[in-house]
Amino acid sequence: TYAMILKANGNYTESTIWMDKFTVLKPSDLRVIDYLTHKKSVQSLTENNGAYEVKSLAISSNDQDFGTSFYKEDIVFSSSRRNAKLFVKKYNLNGKPFLNLYLSKVVKGELQTPEFFHKKFKNTMHDGPASFSKDGTIMAYTSNDSKDKRRDKVVELQLYFSTFSDEKWSKETPFILNGKGYSVGHPSLSTDGKSMYFVSDMPGGFGGTDIYFIQQDNNGEWGIAQNLGSKINTEGDELFPFFQSKNQILYYSSNGKFGLGGLDVFMSPYINSEFKSATNLGAPINSTFDDFAYLMNDSLTGGYFSSNRSGGKGDDDIYNFKITLRKQIQGNTQTSFLNVVPNVLVTLMDDKRNVLDTITSQSNGFFIFSVADKSNYMLLGTKINYTDGENSTNTFSDSLVVIANLFLDIDSVKRQDSLEVGTDLAILVSFKQETIYFDFDKFNIREDAAVELNKIVVVLNKNPNIVVELNSHTDCRSSKEYNQNLSNQRAKSSVEYIQQRISNPNRISGKGYGETRLCNHCTCEGDDIYPCSEVSHQMNRRTEFIVIKK
Repeated sequence: TYAMILKANGNYTESTIWMDKFTVLKPSDLRVIDYLTHKKSVQSLTENNGAYEVKSLAISSNDQDFGTSFYKEDIVFSSSRRNAKLFVKKYNLNGKPFLNLYLSKVVKGELQTPEFFHKKFKNTMHDGPASFSKDGTIMAYTSNDSKDKRRDKVVELQLYFSTFSDEKWSKETPFILNGKGYSVGHPSLSTDGKSMYFVSDMPGGFGGTDIYFIQQDNNGEWGIAQNLGSKINTEGDELFPFFQSKNQILYYSSNGKFGLGGLDVFMSPYINSEFKSATNLGAPINSTFDDFAYLMNDSLTGGYFSSNRSGGKGDDDIYNFKITLRKQIQGNTQTSFLNVVPNVLVTLMDDKRNVLDTITSQSNGFFIFSVADKSNYMLLGTKINYTDGENSTNTFSDSLVVIANLFLDIDSVKRQDSLEVGTDLAILVSFKQETIYFDFDKFNIREDAAVELNKIVVVLNKNPNIVVELNSHTDCRSSKEYNQNLSNQRAKSSVEYIQQRISNPNRISGKGYGETRLCNHCTCEGDDIYPCSEVSHQMNRRTEFIVIKK
């Protein structure tokens, strides 16, 4: 037996049915079992923890309004609203007018009265949702396959592209996967328009509709579509992907994962070249109805989503949300001599030491938490063979980002047994990292640096079997090519200094990493330029001594 979950008026009840070993489970059955597995999570998903402030928009009509996208400073969405000036052709399956693309100006955060996006896209079939490159010159949009005359009466969705040049939109270009006997739609273009997430029910997926990724080659030709895999896709339907490029997070809707009902919105961060397990956003974004087409702005302060929840004006309505938990605590896990300590378990607590969240710091020691405003917090960093690092901070200032670093050092009791592969010798010898920093644009060994390099010489001579790789890093100033060459020269200088003073000089080698492994947010290129002081830049001009063999 198992308990069947019935949903009525938003409330769950349980009843018992019998199953034999030959029963074939349908996706709806799996969702029921999934509910039982996660039953204890229902309360946490339905509780509004104050993270979002949601309100319906005055522009919503009595018909379908959904699928917002950013178009320069404005918003474009799909709607079946009637226009009194036009003859309205009804769509014969749901009795509603065909979808068209509409544009709303954004004034002081409010969407103004919608107008047709462009006369070119007022077709006799459905158009939308759409997606745009950041500069608004490349557009991808969903439309019906008007040429489909097959007897199955299933009209597949297709994707089309158009570019804006010389004050006009170009003739639409069909996507390479159109007309294959399955649907493709719901595009989410990258900022440069050269890659895209989209939805399809093509063969070979996990079931229903899946989310795929595709990108162009150097000639502008689309490559092979890649299914995002089981952490994202299910036997149900995954729809309306939106990739927030600045923060590397995929938002999408699914009815195949455990949720509150119908389609729920999920998020999955993209870390170390892979998507992590998806998290349900919970109430008030999600409800017992369909919630979808989540759109987040670059500042992480708010956005839009669509829903057919009760209380709206029409079948689907657009909602605005603001994030109230919009402050962040960021920091690095490092030693008291500012050497990076990677993969530290960092615990976030309130001022009563109640655990709020945990995260593992990245390979460069970086960690980040989203937190509430005007609150006190405690941070604890723990790692085997290291002393615990603690710090207290608060969010009472006007700053949206609070910096709170954690300092851990090798446990002195275990120090002598800690020459393991991957160890940084600088930590073991109380290496004064600030004295090995190179002057800006230089790679010669300073006198104060020589004193510290001699400490490494002592360790290597006392341990004649260990092999060390010396890693040299620069800050982000100057070009990547120049910084790579500079770090190579610095690594060579430091290695030669040590080789002249140890037995078997072949036990140490050097490698320059340029600006590829910054230990803080002092970036100088791309969309995330972060202004830093000279002290912060100097932290990146460092040398490490990593044991690679013992």
